[in-house]
Amino acid sequence: MTITLDTTLFIAAAPATLRAECTGLTPAEFYDRYCEPTGPVKLSDWTPIGDRAGTATLEIADQLRTVVATGSPVAALTSALYDEGYPVEILQFHQRQTADGMATFIQCEFNGRRGWGAALADDTAESTIRAMIAGINHLGSHF
Repeated sequence: MTITLDTTLFIAAAPATLRAECTGLTPAEFYDRYCEPTGPVKLSDWTPIGDRAGTATLEIADQLRTVVATGSPVAALTSALYDEGYPVEILQFHQRQTADGMATFIQCEFNGRRGWGAALADDTAESTIRAMIAGINHLGSHF
């Protein structure tokens, strides 16, 4: 699902610390900074398995990796990144149902640098995976 850039409802669903950090940004600027999926980790394919699980095909450092996210998409993706040499920590996780879908906000840390990622998707697992990738890519210049 694509984030609707003409509404502030998605930003309003963000945790207070992220809302404070993005004060003054337009919805388009928010999207570019926190949701843009470009960077060293790419989601090539997402296949949902029910509402809370799915299979993600990731490209990490030009290597394709399939991650089955059942139970905890955070654990599945964190483990896959660790196996590829990217020990990313998840510091904060916030998820909220909105009128447009599931909004997920994740603060990641890698090598002492922190960054937020955000995503909006139809299901919980996809929203989580997309937000994690956005957060990781926000730190991308340090991979």
